[in-house]
Amino acid sequence: MILETEALAKRYRRRWALLDGTVSIPDGAIVGLVGPNGAGKSTFLQLIVGLLAPTGGTVRVLGGTPDAAMRSGRVGFVAQDAPTYAGLTVADHLQLGAGLNPHRWDAAAARERTERLGLAPGQRAGRLSGGQRAQLALTIALSKRPDLLVLDEPVAGLDPLARRAFLDETVAAATDAGSAVVLSTHLVADLARTCTHVVVIAAGRVRLAEAITDPAGLERVVLDELGRAA
Repeated sequence: MILETEALAKRYRRRWALLDGTVSIPDGAIVGLVGPNGAGKSTFLQLIVGLLAPTGGTVRVLGGTPDAAMRSGRVGFVAQDAPTYAGLTVADHLQLGAGLNPHRWDAAAARERTERLGLAPGQRAGRLSGGQRAQLALTIALSKRPDLLVLDEPVAGLDPLARRAFLDETVAAATDAGSAVVLSTHLVADLARTCTHVVVIAAGRVRLAEAITDPAGLERVVLDELGRAA
């Protein structure tokens, strides 16, 4: 299993952001993590990439701790705001990615992808569109050749057409690289087209975690689970 959590929990002072996060994700899966805003999705993702320490429960990523997986370069993470540095050029970002990931960086793939997407090396990130910044952040994450790619609502600020193109490109690139993906979204329609597995989080608890066997009926299943959690 590429990701296993058991009763994973996180508390901020008196508030529980996550109470029961138990999932088991197989290698190569494309996982849609869905739930309403404030459900605990971002907390769950930050726990599995080691940005937060759990209050309770356990988490294993690639057979070890989240910190070890991140240090190894085997996990690629794109946060919700698709972080880039406004004053740095596209070429600067690729150079930075190479410097931070010397053992796994695929310079040829990074260069080919930016050229194909029309991201000129001399363009500063601050002058790129939201979709272009998301693609630049994704390029850096993919060029690490990660075994696990974690995306926290990377398309939240994009229009429907750009969102579909980004998700299709992400899944194709991850599949080609043999990477598993955990993708957070609150848009159920995104899941049926792109994902092999679904995890539903509501009110800080994992309500559903299973393979998608009926894409046409997925929205009904998810909405039923969210309704029961309300």
